Amino acid sequence: MSDRIEYGNLMHAAMRSLIRTVLSDVAADGLPGEHHFFITFDTTHPEAQLADWLRQRYPSEMTVVLQHWYDHLSVGDDGFSVTLNFGESPEPLFIPFDAIRTFVDPSVEFGLRFETQDSDEDEDEEEDASDLPEAEPHDNDTGNGDAQIVSLDKFRK
Repeated sequence: MSDRIEYGNLMHAAMRSLIRTVLSDVAADGLPGEHHFFITFDTTHPEAQLADWLRQRYPSEMTVVLQHWYDHLSVGDDGFSVTLNFGESPEPLFIPFDAIRTFVDPSVEFGLRFETQDSDEDEDEEEDASDLPEAEPHDNDTGNGDAQIVSLDKFRK
């Protein structure tokens, strides 16, 4: 038994459980209202599954948007799978919950950020989404409902 309470680990587990619940509801019932998600994840995570060309283009992290078009959203205990459209090319992804770095729903100014293990901060915190700037789509934003890769650099402190 440890000689201290691991609050950081407990917060991560609670935040991942929240994401699991939200995505499970969306998988069952669809996105309600104007809700949509920017999910940034670690593409080097050993359990992350994505096309080789996506891993080459995004060698450390990638942000996906679940909004207009997504298919086959399925949520499990350890992660979720979804098919997104990248410029007329549907690609299946598996994103482990442990690989998620940020989860943002800008429609209600809600955001979570997972600190990395090598961070100087011991405690993980829920982002005050009112401080979060608008995300800017990259040049592959086609405006036709395809998946978007967005930069969340403004979200980092």
